[in-house]
Amino acid sequence: MKPTRPAPRGCEAGRFRGRYKVEPQDFVVEEVPAYEPSGEGDHVWLWIEKRGVATLEMLRAFGAALGRHEKSFGIAGLKDARAVSRQWVSVELGDERACKELDVAGVRVLKVTRHGNKLRLGHARGNRFEIVLRGCSDGALEVARANLAELERRGVPNYFGEQRFGKRGANLAKGLEALRGGAKAMSRRMPRRVFGLVLSAVQSELFNRVVIRRLDRLGEILPGDLAQLHKNGAVFTVEDPAREQPRADSLELSASGPMPGPDMLVPTGEPLAIELAALEELGLSGEEFNDLPFGLGRGERRPLRCPIRSVAARAHPDGVHVGFTLPKGCYATSVLRELLEDTIWFAQR
Repeated sequence: MKPTRPAPRGCEAGRFRGRYKVEPQDFVVEEVPAYEPSGEGDHVWLWIEKRGVATLEMLRAFGAALGRHEKSFGIAGLKDARAVSRQWVSVELGDERACKELDVAGVRVLKVTRHGNKLRLGHARGNRFEIVLRGCSDGALEVARANLAELERRGVPNYFGEQRFGKRGANLAKGLEALRGGAKAMSRRMPRRVFGLVLSAVQSELFNRVVIRRLDRLGEILPGDLAQLHKNGAVFTVEDPAREQPRADSLELSASGPMPGPDMLVPTGEPLAIELAALEELGLSGEEFNDLPFGLGRGERRPLRCPIRSVAARAHPDGVHVGFTLPKGCYATSVLRELLEDTIWFAQR
């Protein structure tokens, strides 16, 4: 099964034609750390810039150069390969001098310091994006400015990006096959990491379908909703939608959608009916997620929209340059989908 291709919610100013990721330097992402390293401790932290290199490929190269297993390294998140990315990397009991002198193709070490603990996945507040859109249609700059301002007011549909599903949706198809045919049997035929990827593809497809079903009411709090605070991810049952709606209007919180598993809280009323209908479309009941191998897929809630901050747009010699900051776990492609008439990478055409 191919993943659903989400439609844009639609901004009042409309959208425009443009291409992104024509060149790696057209897509710059800089990690916004959850905290700064202290300068002391057993872990060496490297602030790096990579260009055209996948994060895991970079860690393997670091490990080979330093004589360390790639599991010795810590990162807050994966970054795009076809991009210029800046992020922290940690290594336990590393040699500062050797880290400063690392020579890996496509990677520059910008700063080296120390901290008391390993960097873990999720240890970031978000990411800052600077993106060049080339070959734009007439009036694109004005449209981009208007749309970004509107998205800053109302939030962005929190879709999972295409990279979540693998090439041509292969991860999604394998994940559905595993869940429908018995996950334990399937897990014996694939490594834990691969099984986790295909499982998350199914969860992501379900979540995207729920977003689509609520697209026209994305900022509305419904009776039975489980609301999620954007500042810390806390989830609570909505008892009085009218009381919570002003907080949703100010983007303090949003209704949440499903990443199913035994630990996931379940809404009631219309929100539950929407989620069950999305599961049925995938040929699932939800019970398939209750007893998965490797301790995977415990389940959680995810906000249906994400805040976008520090928006900007300016003219570029070849089109339009846009900038914005998103919380961790949110995809720049979700923003570009609201700006562009077609969000397929130029490199894939």
